[in-house]
Amino acid sequence: MDWTFEAEVVEWRGPAPFVFARMPVDVSDDVREAARDLVYWGQVPVRARLGGAAFDTALFPKDDAYLVPLRVAVRRAEGTEVGDVVRIGLSLRTGRARP
Repeated sequence: MDWTFEAEVVEWRGPAPFVFARMPVDVSDDVREAARDLVYWGQVPVRARLGGAAFDTALFPKDDAYLVPLRVAVRRAEGTEVGDVVRIGLSLRTGRARP
């Protein structure tokens, strides 16, 4: 299954800052249902797409939705900043991790 959604880029300011896009609740619910056999410590392995960049990551559960971590290299390549609204595509990763 594939999902596409728009989300605002937000920063979590913990000991090390991380940048995420918060998935809409309805999309998170769909992913949660489809990925129930893939969940590991609450995380879901996915292949994400932001603009022309595709990357493997894992969704983090937060409240009633998932957060998509956005890597620095991907954000730089796509010119994405905190506060931007971005379009993200993702699909579940099943099987072995890609090199």
